[in-house]
Amino acid sequence: MAIIKKPDFIQSIADALQFISYYHPADYIHALHEAYQREESPAAKDAMAQILINSRMCAEGHRPICQDTGAVVVFLQVGMNIQWETDMSVEAMVNEAVHQAYTHPDNILRASMVEDPVGVRKNTGDNTPAIIHTEIVPGDKVDIVVMAKGGGSENKARFAVLNPSDDLVDWVVETVPQLGAGWCPPGILGIGIGGTAEKAMLLAKQSLMDPIDIPALRARGAKTTIEKIRLDIYDKVNALGIGAQGLGGLTTVLDIKIRDFPTHAASLPVAMIPNCAATRHAHFTLDGSGPAVLKPPRLEEWPKITWDASSGSRRVDLDSVTREDIAQWKPGETLLLSGKLLTGRDAVHKRIADLLTKGEALPKGLDFTNRFIYYVGPVDPVRDEVVGPAGPTTATRMDKFTEMMLGKIGLLGMIGKAERGPQTIDFIKKYKSTYLIATGGAAYLIAQAIKSSRVVAFEEMGMEAIYEFEVKDMPVTVAVDSKGESIHNTGPSQWRVRIGKTPE
Repeated sequence: MAIIKKPDFIQSIADALQFISYYHPADYIHALHEAYQREESPAAKDAMAQILINSRMCAEGHRPICQDTGAVVVFLQVGMNIQWETDMSVEAMVNEAVHQAYTHPDNILRASMVEDPVGVRKNTGDNTPAIIHTEIVPGDKVDIVVMAKGGGSENKARFAVLNPSDDLVDWVVETVPQLGAGWCPPGILGIGIGGTAEKAMLLAKQSLMDPIDIPALRARGAKTTIEKIRLDIYDKVNALGIGAQGLGGLTTVLDIKIRDFPTHAASLPVAMIPNCAATRHAHFTLDGSGPAVLKPPRLEEWPKITWDASSGSRRVDLDSVTREDIAQWKPGETLLLSGKLLTGRDAVHKRIADLLTKGEALPKGLDFTNRFIYYVGPVDPVRDEVVGPAGPTTATRMDKFTEMMLGKIGLLGMIGKAERGPQTIDFIKKYKSTYLIATGGAAYLIAQAIKSSRVVAFEEMGMEAIYEFEVKDMPVTVAVDSKGESIHNTGPSQWRVRIGKTPE
C-alpha cells in the first residue's frame, strides 16, 4: 500500500505549477515551429517568431510565458489502495500548493483569482482556490494533471446542445470565427461530445492535455469516426484564414482534440474550449516514493530563430506623437514605440466611469490627454526586473468604455490584443485615433522593452492599477488605423480567399 505524504503531494503540485509557467510542452514547440516554417503571411509569421523566441527566453530565465499565469485546474485520479499521511484535506493541500507556487520569490506568478465574483471581486492574493476534479480509481497511486488556464482563452469557451441529426463539424466551423482572436491563436481546440452539459465541458477541458499528434494522424490516416472529425475540423478551421493573433494566415489551430462519452438519445451536447499560445499543463504520478520530478525540455527543442524588430519598422516617439502622425499609419504595419504610456484594464475603466458619473475628478497626477494606454496586468518583478512579464490583455473587454476614453478623457491611442467591435472601430475613426496590438504569448519578450515603471493611480488594485511605463522599441502592429480599417477584418478575409478552401 502506497503512503502519500502531505509534503510530497504539496511540493509536487507546487513544483509543477512553477514548471509549466516557464516551460512549454515540447510537442507544442515543435508544432508551432512547423507552422512557422509553413506560414506565408508576414504578420502571422512575425507573431509566431515572437512566441517562439519568448518561449525560449522564459525557459532560460524561468519567468512566465504569459502575464496571465492562469486559473489552476487540477485533475486527480486517486487510487483506492493508497493511504494518506496528512492532517489536511486533499482540497486544502492543493490550495496550499497553489499558494506556494504563486508566491515563490524567485518566480512570482500573477494572482488573478477574485472572490465575490458578482460583488466586490476582491483578489484572493495568491491565486487560490484551484478548480479540482477528483476520481477514485483502482490502484495504489495518485495520478495528477495540472494546468494553468488563462482568462483570454477560457472566456472563449462555448457550449451547445445540438440535435442528434445536426453536423458537429458545421457547428465548430461556424463558431470559431465568432471567438475572435482573444484566445491567442495558433493554439489547440478541445472538444467534448456527449454526456450532459457539465460532462461535455469537462471532456473538452481534459482533451486539452492530450499530446499534439495531428501530423502523425494525417500521415497514417483516420481509423475512427472521431479521428475523421478531428482531421475535418482541423482542415476547415485553418481554411478560415484567421491565422496567428487573428492577423490572417495559414495556421489558426495546431491540433483538434476530442473526447466523447455516451449521451441521451435525444441529445448531442457539444463543448469547445480553446487553449492559447501559452498552453500550460503537466502530468505526473505519486507512488509514495517521494515528490515528483519533472524533466525540463532540452534547449535543443527550441528552434534557432532570429527576429529583428527594427527591420522595416516605423519608430514612434510616444511623448510627441500627434494625430497627424497617426493618420500615416497603415493596418498591418509594425511600429516600435518609445516613450511613456499608461496602463489600465477593464477594472480601471469601470473605476474611471464611476468617477465621471459622480462628477468627481480623476486622481491627482492622472492625465490621459494625448496619451496611449496599454491594456496589461503585469506580473510582479523579481530580482533586478523593472516589471515582470507584461503581455497584452483582450481589448474587446474595454470596448464599452472606448468613447468615454477617447471623447471625454482625451486618450490618443490604445494597445491590446485581439479585434475591436464595430462600434469601437467607428469611435476610433470618429476621433482619428488608432488601436495597436502586441503579441499575446510574448509577455517576457515585451517586458524587455519596458525600461521604467511606476504606479500612477489606484495602487490598491494591484496588477489592475494604472502604471506609467517608459518603453524603448516596444514592438506593436497597427490593427485599426485612423480611418477605421481593421486588419482583423481584412487579414482573415484575404487569406481565406488565398487559401481557396472556404468551408462549404
